[in-house]
Amino acid sequence: MATLRQQLLDLIDTLAPDMERAFLEAIADIKSEIVLKEVVERLERRDIAGAIEALHIDPAAFRPLSEAIRQAFNSGGVLTTGRMPRLTDPMGGRVVFRWDVQNQAAEAMIRDLSSALITSIEEDTRQMVREKMEAGFAKGQGPNTIALDIAGRVSKVTGKREGGLLGVTLNLSRTVERARTALSSGDVEGMKHYLTLGRRDKRFDAQVRKAIAAGKPLNQEAVAKITGRLTDRYVQLRAETIARTETMTSVMSAKHEAFQQALSKSNRDASLVTRKWRSAGDRRVRHTHVILNGQEVRGMDLAFQSPSGALLRYPGDQSLGAGPSEIIACRCDVEYNFDFAEAFARSRGR
Repeated sequence: MATLRQQLLDLIDTLAPDMERAFLEAIADIKSEIVLKEVVERLERRDIAGAIEALHIDPAAFRPLSEAIRQAFNSGGVLTTGRMPRLTDPMGGRVVFRWDVQNQAAEAMIRDLSSALITSIEEDTRQMVREKMEAGFAKGQGPNTIALDIAGRVSKVTGKREGGLLGVTLNLSRTVERARTALSSGDVEGMKHYLTLGRRDKRFDAQVRKAIAAGKPLNQEAVAKITGRLTDRYVQLRAETIARTETMTSVMSAKHEAFQQALSKSNRDASLVTRKWRSAGDRRVRHTHVILNGQEVRGMDLAFQSPSGALLRYPGDQSLGAGPSEIIACRCDVEYNFDFAEAFARSRGR
């Protein structure tokens, strides 16, 4: 039988596509509700704050992500509980423990996970949009062009907006804008750099190489198509990153909560629990987590300390301030050992 660790990793693989779809659905919903005329009118008045509001970047649009987080959290708790070592109370009596996703602490964790993710996406998106608008005016772009670059252009085939910066991170939007500037201006070095981007649509490479050889810019229609495809692929990249990271965080948070619930049900003290960090054990593990591997702490609340200074109670834990460099694409695990479990040997590797 597969270990709990492997089963949890399989669960993350199974549920991540749901999280990915939830993010893409949210972005598509925001784009579908944009009335470009409203955005353009505000930009014509140089009312950047008003133009941002006209995009309706509303936290409620990301509700599908909240549902995906709840699903991952509950599934992680159910799986962990099903593999829990047999427990006894202080008198030696058998403890029957069932996962409770409606437990007050569990509900609070779900709310915190959802709120942290959605707030981060909303704030980053608003900052990205503001920067694009300000930069667009600085370059002499018209309100309509700025609005279309952000919202996307309606496809004649699908009737939906494609290629807009909405859904792209602030940092990746800067990459797109550098490519747009280079392709529009004929900047040879900038166009050469575009050809190094891993997510570019290579079907346009011949066109770009021709422009490089001639030392001339591409026409605006070609630039819009090229940067539009690059943007779409960056939105997909962000969806994949969010899906893997947030599903892992939700599942590992639920695992921690399941052991906490088991402690409470058993009327046992948390000092009887030891937790050991386990890395994935391959070359893809980030350096800080290689060093963390094997580190052991006692109790449920004491955090592991990364060499970077970040504190984490379990992989994916952001509640103590750990940043993206310690969280994104993590595949580590924490082994929980109950000193009072009758089946102590079976708890190892969990």
